[in-house]
Amino acid sequence: MAFTINKGTGHLSRLIIRRDRIRIPLWVIGICSFTFMVPIAFKELYGSQEKRDVMAQTMENPAMIAMVGPADLSNYNLGVMTAHQMLLLTAVVVGLMSVLLVTRHTRGDEENGRVEMIRSLPVRRISTLNAVLLVNASTNILLAFLVGLGLYALNIESMNIEGSLLYGASLGATGIFFVGITAVFGQLFESSRGVTGFSITVLLIAYIVRGIGDISNEVLSWISPLGWVTKTGVYDENNWWPIVGLIGVSIILFIIANYLHAIRDLEAGILPSRPGRKSASVILQNPIGLEFRLQRTGMISWAIGMFAIGASYGSVLGDLDSFFAGNDMMKQLFTAKEGYSVTMQFVSMIMMVMAILATVPAVMAMNKLYGEEKKGRSEHLLGRVVSRTRLMGSFLIISVINGFVMLSLAAIGLWTASVSVMEEPYSLGTVYGMGLIYYPAMLVMIGVAVLLIGYRPRITSFIWLYVVYSFIVLYMGGLFQFSEWIGKLSPFGHIPQIPLEDMTWMPIIMLISIAAAVTVVGFIGYNRRDMGR
Repeated sequence: MAFTINKGTGHLSRLIIRRDRIRIPLWVIGICSFTFMVPIAFKELYGSQEKRDVMAQTMENPAMIAMVGPADLSNYNLGVMTAHQMLLLTAVVVGLMSVLLVTRHTRGDEENGRVEMIRSLPVRRISTLNAVLLVNASTNILLAFLVGLGLYALNIESMNIEGSLLYGASLGATGIFFVGITAVFGQLFESSRGVTGFSITVLLIAYIVRGIGDISNEVLSWISPLGWVTKTGVYDENNWWPIVGLIGVSIILFIIANYLHAIRDLEAGILPSRPGRKSASVILQNPIGLEFRLQRTGMISWAIGMFAIGASYGSVLGDLDSFFAGNDMMKQLFTAKEGYSVTMQFVSMIMMVMAILATVPAVMAMNKLYGEEKKGRSEHLLGRVVSRTRLMGSFLIISVINGFVMLSLAAIGLWTASVSVMEEPYSLGTVYGMGLIYYPAMLVMIGVAVLLIGYRPRITSFIWLYVVYSFIVLYMGGLFQFSEWIGKLSPFGHIPQIPLEDMTWMPIIMLISIAAAVTVVGFIGYNRRDMGR
């Protein structure tokens, strides 16, 4: 079954664009903005070739190669540096964007009954899937052009037009590839949770396989689609063939998805679901056990990821003091504190960044409550002996535990890797304490999510703007000389950076009190409002 465009596909494409008129622009603008900020910052931080060569020596670390991929470190100009350190990680984000957008309009719409309603109209059977493929492929193509032309417009000497367009094409091709992967999984599995889970698993496996291949066996890198991205040699050799290969494989995936979509029944998957048990286990007979069961796959994936991120940062601590020596611009990112090494200041800053990142799965776990409500599943529980307070409390407990576990694993991962590379490593208690101090700020973020679910559930997504704001103003605040009050608007801005600053308990007590108060108000709103409103 070929990929075709007809009248029904055009109408449905416009419907998808109408529904995602905010979501798609936010993704595109966010990715473009971050992409353009990096080379501008690099130009200020590494204005001379000498400074870039020092960075190149640091990037020869096998751990860094596994994280961001290989590059020509002998020709480490601003263009090569930008592509080396940012292209692969940005490609992962673009892949995630495609996974979430495609799942929403394929298996997600089937679960919500939208596809059944659309099929009652005079449209072809495959029009719904082709509309999703068309819109999301076009979104990635638009992203590719905006990134490519935007990078060239920065007018940085080493970032020529061909390299800039190749940078954008690499992101676009990666996104289109994962559009195809997710579309195929949308035909194989019956639930949106399964489609999202398996698609993200492929994304993570592709990243891991590429990392192993880059430091041990180059053949493994070619197995991974992300490995093809690193083989483009953006701003260096500018190899377009990996992009052609990604597009070719994507077209094959589109055809396979169309064929599977045409032969399967609505709301059914090609792979049959495993029959469930005749009776629920003891764990599933209460709301908190049920919610843990629903979220355990995502929690395990995030746990592995947080530990890996912590270990990645810990693996470079042995070279930091020599790297930052003489780099005055880079030191502006960290708090100047007499008696403490730059490495200690770096660890303090990174623990804050990882704490903000660990907030993401915790808030996702809380927002799952509204997701279940939108799908009509909460009514099945509330129609029994389960109260609204107990239901929301179950999600809250999962969220609070989730955040604690993620923050702990990030700190432990950083300490574990640092022990093997530092001559005088920090103790586990020191590193763990530097991370755990941010837990009250995380509780405030969870409390805000509870408040939104209780009173304005349709705008729960705005919590992510608050998380992104916290990251930008606190991580980049020293570089851009933001006023102190701007950082204080985030709960993370009130946490003392231990051990660089003296421990003060008043901000901790205030944050815990605010988190408790906001959470209680959210519970009150949830108990009073109508379901679905």
